[in-house]
Formats: sequence, C-alpha cells, structure tokens
Amino acid sequence: MRLRFDILLITLLVTLAIPCLGFAQDGQALFRRHCASCHEASAQTRAPAPDALRQLTPERIMDALGSNSGAMLIQGLARTPAERRALAIYLSGKPFGTEKPLDLDAISCKKSDDFTDPLSAPSWNGWSVSPSNARFQSAAAAGLDAGRVPQLKLKWAFAYPGDIIAYSQPTVVGGRVFVGSSGHRVYSLDAATGCVRWAYAADAGVRSAITIGLLGSKTPAAYFGDLAANVYTLDAESGKLLWKANLDPHRAARITGAPTLYAGRLYVPVASLEEGSSGVPDYECCTFRGSVVALDAATGKQIWKTYTISDTPHAVGKNKLGVRQWGPSGAAIWSSPTLDVNRKILYVGTGDNYSAPATKTSDAVMALDMESGKMFWVRQLTQKDAWNSACYLPDSANCPTNAGPDFDFGSSPILIELPNGRHALIAGQKSGVVHALDPDQEARTIWQARVGQGGILGGIEWGPAADDKNIYLALSDAQFDENHRLSLKDGGGLVALRLTDGTEVWRAAPAPCPEGPKGCSPAQAAAVTVIPDVVFSGSLDGHLRAYSTEDGRIIWDYDTVQEFTTVNGVPGHGGAINGPGPTVARGMLFVNSGYAFLGGQMPGNVLLAFGVE
Repeated sequence: MRLRFDILLITLLVTLAIPCLGFAQDGQALFRRHCASCHEASAQTRAPAPDALRQLTPERIMDALGSNSGAMLIQGLARTPAERRALAIYLSGKPFGTEKPLDLDAISCKKSDDFTDPLSAPSWNGWSVSPSNARFQSAAAAGLDAGRVPQLKLKWAFAYPGDIIAYSQPTVVGGRVFVGSSGHRVYSLDAATGCVRWAYAADAGVRSAITIGLLGSKTPAAYFGDLAANVYTLDAESGKLLWKANLDPHRAARITGAPTLYAGRLYVPVASLEEGSSGVPDYECCTFRGSVVALDAATGKQIWKTYTISDTPHAVGKNKLGVRQWGPSGAAIWSSPTLDVNRKILYVGTGDNYSAPATKTSDAVMALDMESGKMFWVRQLTQKDAWNSACYLPDSANCPTNAGPDFDFGSSPILIELPNGRHALIAGQKSGVVHALDPDQEARTIWQARVGQGGILGGIEWGPAADDKNIYLALSDAQFDENHRLSLKDGGGLVALRLTDGTEVWRAAPAPCPEGPKGCSPAQAAAVTVIPDVVFSGSLDGHLRAYSTEDGRIIWDYDTVQEFTTVNGVPGHGGAINGPGPTVARGMLFVNSGYAFLGGQMPGNVLLAFGVE
C-alpha cells in the first residue's frame, strides 16, 4: 500500500512539474514565433529589447499583453491566457509573485508641510512654465545661474518600482515634486528630501506631466492623463480622487501630453499606439483619430472635442491577407497644447496618418478656438505621410502603399514675440526641419531651417526651448549600424538658431558613445530646458549636460547610467534620457532617467534631484 502511494505521489509531482517546465519551453517557442522579429531588432522596431524585458516582472509583462492600456494589447489578444503567462515567465526569467509591493509607510514623510498656497512660490508647473510652452525658467524662479550650475550635486534619487522606463516629466510646485510612472502610480514627493507625501494608483501608466491648479479658491488640484486615455483630478495635498473622465473609447488611445489649464478649463491632447498595433498582419488598421478635448476643470464635464481628422474612418479595402483596412486615421497629438491667451487661440502639432487615405491635417500645426474648438486654420508641413509600424517589418501587410516618412510633430509649438511686436510659432519636426510660422497669417512661413537629417527616430522629437534671443533644438537623428542596432557614433547635437530669421548661432557636436553600453546612442531626443545663460539637454547615452547659451560650451555633465541608492529603498538604475526634459525651480534640478521603449534604448527607473551644496 505504501509503495503504491509513493508511486502515485511521484506520478503526481512529475505531472505537476511538466507544466512548469513547459511554460519556459512554450514561452521561448512563442517568443520566437510571434515576438522575436520585433524585439530582437528593437532598434528599428521601437520595441523593448529582450535584455530590457528581462528586468520586468511577469506581472508587468502580463499587464502589457492583457490590460486595456497595455502597450501590447493587440498582440496579446491573439494569444490565450496560458500563452501570455508562458511568455511572461520566459521573458522575465522570474516566477509570478516576485514583485514586492512598495511599503509606503516606511518611506512616507514624517513631518507635515505647509501646502496652503502652493502656487505662490516659484514652480515648474506642467509641461512648461508658461502656456506659450517656451520651456524657459527665469533666473529668480530657477534659483540657479551659469556660475552655480557647475556646482550641482546629486541630492537624492527615487526609484520607480518594477519599471524600466521613466517618462513623466516632474512638476515642482509648493515644495513638492509630482510625477507619474509606467507602473500606474502617481507620486507626490518632498522636493528637498524625496520622501513620499502620497501615492495614487491610476488605471494605467502615467506618462503625461502633472498640472497643478486651484479648484475654486482654495483646493489645490493635480491634473494628468494616463495611457488608457483617462483624465484624473486629485486633491494635490492629499492625493484623494476628485473626478475621472475617459476621453476616447478606442483601445489604443492614450494621453501623453500634459493637460493645459487656463481659466477653469482643461485642454487635453489625445494620442494612441495604434500605429504599433498595425504590425500584427491580421489587425484591421486603422481607426483612431487624434483630438483635443476641453473639460470643465471643476467637474470633468466635456465642453468640446475636436478631432484632427473630420471624417469618421470607414472601410477602404483589404490588405494582401484579405483583412479589412480602414481610414483615414492617425494625426495624433502627442504633446501639450500651446495657448495664446490674448487671442483665445490654442495651437497643437499633429502626427502622421496611420493608413490611407492621407489627410491634409497630418504632420501639421493647427489653430483652434479656445472657446468652441472650431478650427481656425491648419498648416501641413509634410504631405501624404501615411505610415505605420508594419512598414519596417518583414510582413508589411498593413503598410500603406507609397508609405510616407513618419515626420510627426511630436513636440508642442512654441509661441514667441518677435522684436517687431509680431508673434511667431516655432515648431520642430521629426524631419529635422524647424519652422517659424506667422499665427496671424494662417501660419505663413516666416523662416525655415534644416538642422538635422530627420527620420523615424528624429529629427526633432520632444521639444525645443526658447529664450528672448534664440531657439535651442536637440537633435535625435539616431542611426542604426549593420546589425540594426543603435549606432554608437551617429546622431545627436544641440543647435541654437536666432529667433528673428533662423540663422544658426552655434552648434554643439554630440559626444560618441564608448564601446560597451548596449543601447547607447549619442542621439538627443529629449525635450530641452533653458534658464538665463544655460540650456539643459539629455541624451540617449544617459548624460544630462548643461551648455552655455552663448557658444554651446558644456559647463556641466552628469552620467546617469549607474546604480543609485534611493530614498525609497528600491533598486535604482539610470539609462537613456528621452521624452520629457529636466525641470528647474527654487535652486533644484529634476530629471528622469531610463527609456527602454523605443529603439533598444537603455532601461532605467530613477528620478534624480540635484542642488548646489
């Protein structure tokens, strides 16, 4: 009897072990069959490399494959729950249950702060200091100057648990830092120490910068969007949810640009990842349209919504596999709207079309009435740019015929006043061209300058900055080597152009990457920040550099690609700097490091705070 029981027990254990072994084997086979063509050529396909995925937990990979806001939702829907689980275990190299919850009690601030009048002190609020989106901070508000910048030292580091990307620009208001994370949490941190005031769990990752305003006359509110196209308003002092609204039911819709707040209204841009979903050959591409939505800031009630494409997508044919194709689509709005508060006009830049037919509103700058959302004018700078992720895959079934170059406007237009009293909109494009447009003459060209060669990964990606003399433009121009990996030598640079006529004032050459760091590139895709006499620019090589606005000399350089001891006790590591730029207020500088999202770039998960000793 005992022998029979032992045999049964052994048989049971072997039977139970087979699925565990099978998960790893099945995951590898599934990856090779369905995922490797993108993730192993990630420099060109915008997908995280396997090395970066290895740093995730299986729970995070499951979230990407299965949640409504998951970056790989369309791909995940083609797999069974068991297959998604097998992929998650294989790619992470870890069992489920290894992700430890963040102990907020242990890292919470022990002393209360005075948050009664947060907007009275110098701040960096939202995407830019002003609604013109110039990304310029005055000397008084910055608390830094060219003489003190070389003395900047790391004060503290905060790690986002389980993340491999840090792409929510830090907002600095009332002695606090407000920042989102790809792990769905929004944090309010003490600016001086990094301790946690509160943390809020959103429904999806939060990439947008957070905008702080007042509800009524007293309640400070924090406004932001997530990667499921939800907008939230929290009590900025306590983190309590006040209201939430979904702006677009499309399953690929997301909010990446910071909401712009003015006179009781919240203006929110809507983008999507459907361009990436098109890489699945049997996906019916494409049905998303970009939009701007105006909300009542007190209630979240929609006041108006204007699509960048007026026509509703309709069936336009079939791809070579017989799968229906839809159009027109695309023209996403990636960045924060720019406001001319005197004329009551809102300006945005748009991305490419995802499918045919191409429209006249893609790769364009638009002017909308702030009151009604009516479109005053649109100026298209690149025509017939219908492009999606299928265009660089071996199976390009969903790539539009005669595909365009993917020359989005990923950054906000900058509204400036010229010496003659007239205004200009400065718009940098992924084509490598910067345009100065007359907003009073339906965007007639004032001047135009080519500063880079442009491409899928830039040109000009996430945002120039301007002072009263120059516009400062970081160049991505990322290139690929013979192995389809990011080039260690090509790309990058910072250029200063004169505002009045676009004449080049100086050009700072990039520093090539050393041999060794995988995913390193000298490309400078992140947004730029300027204070008097100093311009800050981060790079995919992980360096944050400060340049003299006079001649482009580097006056300070910090390498973020290193391990950090963090104030919240979570392992922290820096990586590529991409997306948002650094923010400066009250003598401190804040920057995120880590961007394993596009092009095989270096992963990281830290927010870094610098100050002068």
